[in-house]
Amino acid sequence: MTIGNLALVVENDPSDGPGRLGDWLTSGGLQLEIVRPHAADALPATLDGYAALVVLGGEQDAFPDETGERAAPWFDELDGLLRKAVRHKLPTLAVCLGAQLLAHAHGGTVERSATGPEIGVKLVARRDIADQDPIFAAVPFAPDVFQWHHDEIVELPLNATLLAASLHYPIQAYRLGPAAWGLQFHIECDVPMFAQWAMEGVQTLGELGIDAVEMLERVEAAQDDVAEVWKPFAERFAAVALGRTPPAGADGLRSLPLIGPR
Repeated sequence: MTIGNLALVVENDPSDGPGRLGDWLTSGGLQLEIVRPHAADALPATLDGYAALVVLGGEQDAFPDETGERAAPWFDELDGLLRKAVRHKLPTLAVCLGAQLLAHAHGGTVERSATGPEIGVKLVARRDIADQDPIFAAVPFAPDVFQWHHDEIVELPLNATLLAASLHYPIQAYRLGPAAWGLQFHIECDVPMFAQWAMEGVQTLGELGIDAVEMLERVEAAQDDVAEVWKPFAERFAAVALGRTPPAGADGLRSLPLIGPR
């Protein structure tokens, strides 16, 4: 079977592009096709010809408002692509808002966090079951990540596997089906990206008593540690998308076929 190397990357917000994650996926052998629906780019009707789907973050809510309206006009269409990706076992990586959309599209629950916003350099704890996951198994027990979110996934879809957690935000990473991964946290941020978020969120930082300069110093100091863990993670995801990683571990992964274009 010939497997292409084209990954569809959905950018939901101009402030959250693929960043370092894009570089790592490219170094893993994927070619990125970035679609920006926030700039009126059309989402593809199908995932035919793609080796992977990557859905990035944004400041929007994944869930409808009290009138039933979605925060972005393309979210219903994106839900459909996420359901197709899981149904066809197309390797999928969904980050922050992307992870919330992945959960919402499959019957999970996303809400405004009762604990309040989670912002800055934080640790997440990898669960034991992650030892059986093809891309999470090599992640250390408590890696550094970047956080900036007001909402959280409070209930995972049926048959999802929780892979990482934290004390106040229990759902930090999960796998849905054999080949779709959701990360509540960010791994793509460089310092300028996070600095832009800090400028746009200065009121939120003030309300939380977070010193923006100190926070950005910690973000800069964590760059190498984040890359040490999450660059190989992204490259392992690329390997799965390219059919280079043999399935192993959990029952749900033993039957994972080499994934071809969808």
